[in-house]
Amino acid sequence: MNAGSGYTRRGFLRVLAVAGGALVVGIPARASAQQDGREDLAILGDSWTALNAFVRVEPNGHVILGARAPDMGQGTRTSLPRIIADEMDADWTQVKVIPLPLGVEDDHGTPRWLYGPQSAGGSTSIPDAWRDLRQAGAAARWLLVQAAAARTGLPPDQLRTEAGWVITPDARRLGYGELAADAGKLSLPDAGVALKSPQAYRLIGKAARGVDVPAIVTGQQKFGYDHYWGDGLIAMIVRCPYFDGELDHLDAGAALAIEGVEQVLPLPAMPAGTLLGRGPLVAGVAVLAKDTWSALKGRAALDVRWKPRSGGAAASTTALESQADRVLKGAATTLVRRNGDFAHAFRTAARRIQAQYTVPFVAHATMEPQNCLVRIDPDHAYLMAATQTPRSAFEVVRQITGLGPGQISIEMPRIGGGFGRRLDNDYVAEAVLLAKAVGKPIKLQWTREDDLGHDVYRPFGVHALAAGVDRKGQIVAWRQHLASTSKLWRRGVPAARLWTSELYPDDPPAGMVANLELAWFALDFPLPRGNWRAPGHTANAFAVQSFLDEIAHASRQDPLKLRLALLGSPRLLPYSSHGGPTLDTGRLANVLQLAAQRIGWGSRAPAGHGRGLACHFTFGGYVAHAFEVSVSDGKLAIHRAVAAADVGRVIDPNGVDAQISGGTLDALSTALNLAITVRDGTVVQQNFPDYPLARMAEMPREVEVIQVPSQSDPAGAGEMGVPSAAPALANAIFAATGVRLRRMPFKPGIARIG
Repeated sequence: MNAGSGYTRRGFLRVLAVAGGALVVGIPARASAQQDGREDLAILGDSWTALNAFVRVEPNGHVILGARAPDMGQGTRTSLPRIIADEMDADWTQVKVIPLPLGVEDDHGTPRWLYGPQSAGGSTSIPDAWRDLRQAGAAARWLLVQAAAARTGLPPDQLRTEAGWVITPDARRLGYGELAADAGKLSLPDAGVALKSPQAYRLIGKAARGVDVPAIVTGQQKFGYDHYWGDGLIAMIVRCPYFDGELDHLDAGAALAIEGVEQVLPLPAMPAGTLLGRGPLVAGVAVLAKDTWSALKGRAALDVRWKPRSGGAAASTTALESQADRVLKGAATTLVRRNGDFAHAFRTAARRIQAQYTVPFVAHATMEPQNCLVRIDPDHAYLMAATQTPRSAFEVVRQITGLGPGQISIEMPRIGGGFGRRLDNDYVAEAVLLAKAVGKPIKLQWTREDDLGHDVYRPFGVHALAAGVDRKGQIVAWRQHLASTSKLWRRGVPAARLWTSELYPDDPPAGMVANLELAWFALDFPLPRGNWRAPGHTANAFAVQSFLDEIAHASRQDPLKLRLALLGSPRLLPYSSHGGPTLDTGRLANVLQLAAQRIGWGSRAPAGHGRGLACHFTFGGYVAHAFEVSVSDGKLAIHRAVAAADVGRVIDPNGVDAQISGGTLDALSTALNLAITVRDGTVVQQNFPDYPLARMAEMPREVEVIQVPSQSDPAGAGEMGVPSAAPALANAIFAATGVRLRRMPFKPGIARIG
């Protein structure tokens, strides 16, 4: 922290004992909002009442709600507080949202987590919040009603709440602000308090403007990269380009001669498992300087050479594809699921279809490259990190520094994109190691080249599918063999479980085809892998939904009718992976039909146009896509894009619309353009000219999002819009041109279409 900031080790977090002995964490108002640019904290003033860890009320009736989850564009700073606000009947126009730091305190050397889950990944923020944030709002409302009952002498059940007021039967109104002090002295019942009925929701399900939107559109929003501490050093690292390489030669003389450069520090490679079972840290050389420009100049001036180990210099994605073809001809590493007798059913089928689909490595390419600010004092560490997993970052700090839970403070600024990249905290580890070594605050900054060349990439995979169809057009045999580079490699996962990130045993058509076989074949490759938006679903949906279209074409069936027949009558199928415990075939069929109807399925398309569709179940949500496209002189035009989504009860329709449409565009950009390739042991792509995200002209003018009303518990929406987009696009291109694209990215194949 800035030495003049006013933060103290005791004052950074203020812990209050309130009703029922609960611990409430509040941020002191004078914790230097101005120096850190966090003017939102100043509104707390000197007089406020904390009703629980998420709710604070000022005497004037303003309500401060804490947003616990990192926000990387998925809108949790709006949606999570709206859940609280609705349950407590707050006036949303009087609500101020503040991002909460990591809520942790020391419980005899063990972390005690104060705010519940504080992460952003797997589309879990909303489902997790639905379980406990309603209770936080309901508890605040209950306390305010009890305070009003004591003041008026009326029974609590004769009082009602509305938009920041407790209202008596004779229409007297008592504001939350005037009741808060009394309410804060009361105790909650041991049995808990009642939640609202859905019929009483006033905010949930209603569109809201994002709380950060004004700051974003006016350029005032600060992201992690925008924060500085005045007495710190900027750190830039040149990293070994080889996956398992090491430093061979270093001459730092020219770098140290640059004005502003203060130190040059080698960082040795750290093997897998060193930091919480995560992937390894590559070897590097850090340049520490007074400003970013000096650090960049110093890094460029380093005389540094690297050498590979373990044959890493020979690695290439060309060789990896050959390896995949070879292993698919051999024995499977893991038999994931087997029902019936695929071999017999396939051999005796009236028609047999086979196809192979290739999915490349891809990077995350977040708009904000990785960064981290850290200060380590003898008895405390302060961290400001754009991370999706602050608890994991906390463990990294604790492991490197040896500090206890009460000695580590982590703030989470708004993140300029995550998509799974910031579930890993390798950049946090680098920053903490440097801060510990030099004894000064460190701001670590990655460049775009760092980001693309040292990502944890979406796995590469080759899907070999085969199906048998009987004379009635029914699929009687299905086999999916996947050769891939497991994302769990080098993450402390036993070899026998590496398949679990690659194939989900209950994904359709499992449970829908009598004779089915799913098997995984391990590929050996040294490139680090990790989570990428809707991890395994992005690859599997492309293969499965493209193959269903091929089956429909080969058996002369309508692709929509084939899918509906496969899904069958509405029923719940067991689903053991994330998003379960069941998959509702009726909900999946419904979104498929809605998307088909909106795109005009069954009607004649304009000359030269083709329509395609696909659907998928992802992390508890059901989404279908439909596109209308044309291809002329090797150029694709996407005339219409439709996405139908059933994500359970919707908290904020604007947020769902943004996530589904944004996921669709992300999926299209990735499917058309993007691949990470490796040659001579290093990543080829280094910046956007090599890794071209789609331009606006390549994308549809609009994504028409259909939201299905639902009374089911909410699922997330951040990843659901991705998986079915690529296969729907490929199917539409086939319908328009007769050319089947089985390899991503699509653009090279499209360019060959006349």
